[in-house]
Amino acid sequence: MPRSTARARPATSRTEPPSTQAPPPADAAKKPARNALKLKVKVPRAKRFVALAGNIGAGKTTAAKLISQGFGFELFDEPVIDNRFLRDYYGDMTRWSFTLQLEFLIRRVEHHELIHSVRKSCVQDRTLYEDPEIFAKYLHGLGHMTNAELDLYYEYFQRLSRHIVRPDKVICFDVPSEEVLLQRIRTRGRAEEKGIGRPFLKGLNGYYAGFPQVLQEKYGVECLVVDVSKSDIRKGAGRDEFMDRVSAFLA
Repeated sequence: MPRSTARARPATSRTEPPSTQAPPPADAAKKPARNALKLKVKVPRAKRFVALAGNIGAGKTTAAKLISQGFGFELFDEPVIDNRFLRDYYGDMTRWSFTLQLEFLIRRVEHHELIHSVRKSCVQDRTLYEDPEIFAKYLHGLGHMTNAELDLYYEYFQRLSRHIVRPDKVICFDVPSEEVLLQRIRTRGRAEEKGIGRPFLKGLNGYYAGFPQVLQEKYGVECLVVDVSKSDIRKGAGRDEFMDRVSAFLA
């Protein structure tokens, strides 16, 4: 469960009398200060449902965890690790693309149903809409899904997503350089992703270029686009700047 957000105590300007208590131990001064990030963010009062979008290796999982910890949101991870078809999919995309997309659809719809029932704000790692608007279309274009499979997938999508709650807002990561994406994929070291190549990521980037507009005009979901190709949101100034932008976006 996410940790609660710490609050700073207000400073006082009046002069206090000298303390008669013994001074603190010498090692007390060496203790690190509380995480400044948690003192800066403004937590939305109303329930919020925010989702992360972006190409493979863009940094969605890292961002989702930061938002969960910094704002106290319930985290819904992308169902990748426990996906029973992912390894087979990367080994033979033509055989397993339809099966994988259907598996992801079911799991993401389950997430939306749970998010609707949770009282606190939630953050979702990857949106429901990237599969029909990006991955299914792209895999079909590459010849990995037949016309009949694509049509059937869209039938399932329409039926399963008909009454689900949509995200209030989406944060879409933009990483134009496929080389940066590849480096991040290699760094995290998922065995099933070893075969991902530059051309595949480039094709996905082409679809992601228009995704924020699709979200806003087709689904009515406001989208914040963040270029994270040169910034490290895990620490320091990059993290603080990212969280400040998220805080303003969710306000």
